[in-house]
Amino acid sequence: MRAETLAASPPQNALAGPLTARPPKAGLNGDVRPPGDKSISHRALLLNALGVGHAEVTGLLEGEDVLRTAAALNAMGAHIERRADGVWTVDGVGVQGLAEPEDVLDMGNSGTAARLLAGALAGLSGIACMTGDGSLRGRPMQRVIGPLEAMGARFMARNGGRMPLVIHGSKNLTPLDYASPVASAQVKSAILLAGLAAPGETRIVEPAMSRDHTERMLKRMGADVSSETVGTGWGVSLQGQPELTAIDVDVPADPSSAAFPIVAALITPGSDVRLRHICLNPARAGLITTLQEMGGDIVLENARDAGGEPVADLRVRGSALKGITVPPERAPSMIDEYPILSIAAAVAE
Repeated sequence: MRAETLAASPPQNALAGPLTARPPKAGLNGDVRPPGDKSISHRALLLNALGVGHAEVTGLLEGEDVLRTAAALNAMGAHIERRADGVWTVDGVGVQGLAEPEDVLDMGNSGTAARLLAGALAGLSGIACMTGDGSLRGRPMQRVIGPLEAMGARFMARNGGRMPLVIHGSKNLTPLDYASPVASAQVKSAILLAGLAAPGETRIVEPAMSRDHTERMLKRMGADVSSETVGTGWGVSLQGQPELTAIDVDVPADPSSAAFPIVAALITPGSDVRLRHICLNPARAGLITTLQEMGGDIVLENARDAGGEPVADLRVRGSALKGITVPPERAPSMIDEYPILSIAAAVAE
């Protein structure tokens, strides 16, 4: 089944009636693999589409945002399919191999897909038009458009850099040395993706390190990517025009999705739960570190690598948690998990 034929329909609310929550009579027990991480799912499709060869992607998060990425890449010449066994296959076209799409690329509500594709399309030989739903059309894209125009791409957009967006790609992009005013993985990734098509070194300096999923996967595919501390900020450099080798990716499980059963097991006496293939990227694992410091019995097992990302299985047992002071520099690595952390904090001594 071609990815673009997959219709993304809103989920039916099977729990529309009143709900009653009761505490369990015994501890929680089970073995579960949470859904795949969305950020890594986007990149597994997009970067392999820019690679050479055949890749198989397992554990892909099959939500509407990721399916929009698959459909857009198929519309530009990549060959992405979902097999009956749930494995996604990607046959890439190489760096600057994407073709001019015949129709508008509809990115739905996915800001990640839109910004990453803008970077990949900066080196397109031709024109592409990108739009999205009402929410996405209201979000400014100027933080991405500015540096990409400095590299040689041209954009037409509504006021404030809003969609619909017309991208005039260039086969003659120039590398960029860019000081980003914000730490943004999406802005950084868009520049790096454009930098793949530019000869020489492209460099981005951020005021702080943002999530590095793009750099990790590019390295695994053979790109020359380096990073280092720059003053009080963080710099990432890429040597352009590499030949990326397509790689198989077993998408790590989303740590934000894993956070809920982790905390549920910790605060329920007698629990013993295993969660499989959890992403432990340092930029995403702050909650696990914090819960361990609070006295949570979380044991990492079978540590390994998946597409450049550190992953492990977690064994979580019911624990008596205590209150701690969390260092402020850890906040970015657990920013999405504050709601569930508040539950753990509420029952901690």
